Amino acid sequence: MGYQSAEGLVADRDGAVLRLSLDRPDRRNAVSDAMLEAMIDDLVTANSDEDVRVIVIDSTGDDFCSGADLIARNAKSDRKPRVGSTQRRMPSKANRLIPLLTQTQVPVVTVVRGWAAGLGFHIALASDFCIAADDSRFWEPFMARGFTPDSGAAWLLPRLIGLVRTRQLLMLGEEIDGATAADWGIIHRSVPAGVLDSAATELVDGLAAAPTVALGLTKWLLHTGGGLDLERHLHNEAMALELSSRSDDFKEGLAAFREKRATGFQGR
Repeated sequence: MGYQSAEGLVADRDGAVLRLSLDRPDRRNAVSDAMLEAMIDDLVTANSDEDVRVIVIDSTGDDFCSGADLIARNAKSDRKPRVGSTQRRMPSKANRLIPLLTQTQVPVVTVVRGWAAGLGFHIALASDFCIAADDSRFWEPFMARGFTPDSGAAWLLPRLIGLVRTRQLLMLGEEIDGATAADWGIIHRSVPAGVLDSAATELVDGLAAAPTVALGLTKWLLHTGGGLDLERHLHNEAMALELSSRSDDFKEGLAAFREKRATGFQGR
């Protein structure tokens, strides 16, 4: 399957790993509409590409992502946008990207160095695993700019860290470093900047060698479970177990256990 790059986004599949790299270092990797559209298309494609077992979102330059490119979006033009233009465009842009990250049945790993602000922060939140440099900076810039949170911030954060700390980030605009983000449970792990790439590679390699069907179904159970009563959730668990137990990887797991050897999962 083909993956779409765009100006500011490099899409590259290497074996089982699809890498989406934000590549606008001169703008601190601020995300343009073209970048958003390409990322959305690539995630949709990856969800049905049986060769992809992990998706990595990383960046070039000193920063992960400074958020949406508001300067370009609000550049002066001859015509004033109609009232409601933001409300009309969001469902097909950032508000499409964030749910895709949580629903795609392939694990998503985000690698953060430097600043992760606004949309960049939320991409990290919506990923299954975010590994960041200890000295990276996470920031919600909305109050400093005079507008309200977007791209799922007020939904994602309380579910991870509760309302008290969410208010610190969204309403007071407090910045936190990667080490604090890991301590609060916002991200998976923080490491010294010098070993960020090697730590991310270790995580990605482990996921790429894991039972992909079982990983995807577990991700689905975790995402949907919070909105269901126990009876419905257990129904979903039974269906996921039925599907995963029919996979080749399940058979391989049993064989490896029986033969007392390491597993060789193929993601099938």
